[in-house]
Amino acid sequence: MIRTGVIIGSTRPGRNGEQVALWVRDMAAEHAGDVADFELVDLKDHALPLLDEAVPARRAPGQQPHTRQWAERIGSFDAFIVVTPEYNTAPPAALTNAIDYLYDEWGGKPVGYVGYGLFGAVMAVQKLRAQAGPLRMADIGPQVALSLREDFVNLAEFKPQELRAVELCGLVDELLAWAGALGPLRAASPASV
Repeated sequence: MIRTGVIIGSTRPGRNGEQVALWVRDMAAEHAGDVADFELVDLKDHALPLLDEAVPARRAPGQQPHTRQWAERIGSFDAFIVVTPEYNTAPPAALTNAIDYLYDEWGGKPVGYVGYGLFGAVMAVQKLRAQAGPLRMADIGPQVALSLREDFVNLAEFKPQELRAVELCGLVDELLAWAGALGPLRAASPASV
């Protein structure tokens, strides 16, 4: 079974990300059946401070207890779906900070994106894609871009258009195909993937 983390990228009070992530998890699990497991990863639960490790993650594993806990959590997954808003054309600082804490735990794993904002968080996702490459993540092409005007009522209550489910299923199919292909490579040589 492919373990997939659905990362809630916002820690902001009143965020829309939790309801979007629940929809992603439930729709993805229904679509994938017994091929994959989808689990929420809420950054609020990890309360990572601004990066406080003396040595970059690429050179050495983190020494802080919160870093080790975060590394264990992320390292347990085979794939990721990142649910992100867009703040000032960028992903939330909490999300980029959480990504920066680790290196090996991200490598050789596919990542897909579900963005939400006035324009679907397209620019935020572009920046996350640029971050994924140097981390050796397989950044898949499909993206679900949710509009606050068309997929939310009063910019707050999540009511996705029907076509969003089709888009999400396409994202899940490609994500799981990549996870299946990369799994044996990670198992054979985790440090070189």
